[in-house]
Amino acid sequence: MSVILPALRAALEAAPTVHFTAPDPDLGLGHYAGEVTPAGRHRAWGTWVDLADLLGAHLLTPVSLPGGRVRLGLRRWAQAPDPDAGGYGPEGGWGRVDKLEDPVFLFTLQEALRRVAPPPGGRVLALGVNAGRELDALALTFPDRALHVTGLDLDPDAVAAARARHPGGHFDVRDVRALPDETLGRFDLVLALSLLQSPGIRQDVLISALVRGHLTVGGGLILGFPNARYRDGTLSYGARTRNYRRPDLSLITADVTDARRRLHKHGFRVFVTGKYELLVTASRA
Repeated sequence: MSVILPALRAALEAAPTVHFTAPDPDLGLGHYAGEVTPAGRHRAWGTWVDLADLLGAHLLTPVSLPGGRVRLGLRRWAQAPDPDAGGYGPEGGWGRVDKLEDPVFLFTLQEALRRVAPPPGGRVLALGVNAGRELDALALTFPDRALHVTGLDLDPDAVAAARARHPGGHFDVRDVRALPDETLGRFDLVLALSLLQSPGIRQDVLISALVRGHLTVGGGLILGFPNARYRDGTLSYGARTRNYRRPDLSLITADVTDARRRLHKHGFRVFVTGKYELLVTASRA
C-alpha cells in the first residue's frame, strides 16, 4: 500500500479516472489484510473502499478477470466550492438525503431507540425534523407501539413535508433556541439529529432546556453529530470544516465529550455509537 497510495494519488491528479488490476478480494477470505497469498497480496474490498474515500474518488464497479484478478477503477469526485452546498429544506441538497438508506445509521439509530425505549403511547419530540424521513425508524423499531410525534423546524417547507409524510404527527415552525416552552409539555424521547452543530445553537443551553423542561422522569435523548460530509453524492467519512480537505476529528470529539459529560451530570447512562453520524444516547438508569 505504501507504493500503491502515492501512485494512485499521482494518477488521479493527472486524469479523472484510473483503472488498475489487483488480486480478487473474494479469493482471500480468511486471510489478514496485507497477507501474501498464492494470488498476490490480499486486500479486502473494504481496503479499496477506504482508499477511494481517502483519495477523494468513487470506487467503480469491479470487473472479474482470469487468473484470480479484478479490474478496479477510481473516478475522482467532481470539484465543488463547498461539499455541503445545496441549502436546507426538502428541496435543498440536504432534503435529497435519506439517511435511513445508510445501513450503519439505520442499525445504530434503532439500537439507540431501543435503549431509550419510550413506552406504548409515549410522546416523541423531534428537533430540526426537516422532511421527517428519520422518523420512519420509529415505526420500524416499534411496530406494535403507537407513539405520538411532535416535530419542530425553522423551515416552513420542511414542516409541510414532514406533515405530509407523517399525517398523524404534530409539526410546527419553531426555533429550538426558544426552548424550553411549557406549551409543548414533556416527552419520553427527544431526537436531535444533525442539529446541535448548527449555527447559533449553544449545545449546553439546549441540552439543559430539554432535560429540565421537556423530558419525563423516565425519558431519554438521542443526539446526532455528523461525522461525514456528502461529496459529489457520496458519503465521505470524517468531520470536516470549511477550507480543510481532511477531517479534524477533534471538532466532533469535543462536542460529543461535552454532551456526554453534561448528560452524566443529570444522572443519565450515556452511550456513544455510530460511524457517519455519531449518536449520543442518554437513558435513565
